Amino acid sequence: MKDRVALVTGGGRGIGREVVRLLAAAGARVMAVSRSEAELASLEVDYVVADLGTAEGCALAVAQTQARLGPIDILVINHGIGSAHEKLVWEQDPAVWRETMAINLDAPFELARLTVGSMCERGFGRVVVTSSTAGEKAERSGSAYTASKHGVIGLARAVAQDAGPFGVTSNAVLPGWVRTEMAERSARAESARRGITCEQVWAERASIYPANRVLEPHEVAEVIAFLCSDAAGGVNGEAITVALGGVW
Repeated sequence: MKDRVALVTGGGRGIGREVVRLLAAAGARVMAVSRSEAELASLEVDYVVADLGTAEGCALAVAQTQARLGPIDILVINHGIGSAHEKLVWEQDPAVWRETMAINLDAPFELARLTVGSMCERGFGRVVVTSSTAGEKAERSGSAYTASKHGVIGLARAVAQDAGPFGVTSNAVLPGWVRTEMAERSARAESARRGITCEQVWAERASIYPANRVLEPHEVAEVIAFLCSDAAGGVNGEAITVALGGVW
């Protein structure tokens, strides 16, 4: 992975931050992207502040990476919006649906569209998309999130078919519950709705896994980093669940 150029979205916190650290430690030249400069500035890598909910933001992230670091070899699409603010489908605000799709599905398409062709020309590339266990199952009051996370698995598999003949792999990683800021927001929303504490919510989430705990961000990041490596050349078009043996 030494001197490979990696673009990591959602790189300022949680899983993305751990991916940035792992790839940089392996010798990659990493560009981290998010909307929060304060979080990005604390990383010891190049970064760009961009709103990936727009095509312009995606183009900016790619252009800045190419201009400052060179052609992109590794694309980790890890940013996203959660479901804490969603409602039952018949109560769902269409604006929530559109925002979720723009961030969770349109942006991965734009980023892939802008980078994968160049990877194919050079004969090497790695694309890894962070989906969710909600990418294969459904949650209540989460129609937009669930649909978008199903969608990015399909996108990753489609890219695998298009780019596989040229030495480029594309895979999705499906984490279970990880104690990140996004998941904390959903825990707070659930605790308010049910009249229980956030810690009770997290205890319930932990109880669904054989290990009786939730994931740490670095555990998901390790799988992503492997899929970015030369050693993962035989893994393509897969949806890999990282959920401690649980089903959700």
